Amino acid sequence: MKTAVSIPDDLFDGAERLARRKRKSRSRLFADALREYLARHAPDQITDSMDQAIAEIGGGSDEFVSALAHRRLEQTEW
Repeated sequence: MKTAVSIPDDLFDGAERLARRKRKSRSRLFADALREYLARHAPDQITDSMDQAIAEIGGGSDEFVSALAHRRLEQTEW
């Protein structure tokens, strides 16, 4: 799909340089960047991927790891 967006000149220039260095088209660079941004901001998708990976390798219970994770969560500000 084609679309038009407005971006600051310095951002465009940086993207242009990176596209040349990576030997990608600007369109490909912008698509890759947006795909990465969306992935970083889709916590459900990340959680699902992590759950799937754990299921595949086995999520055996390790008391030490569980206790350590519990302590770390207690120290985390939500």
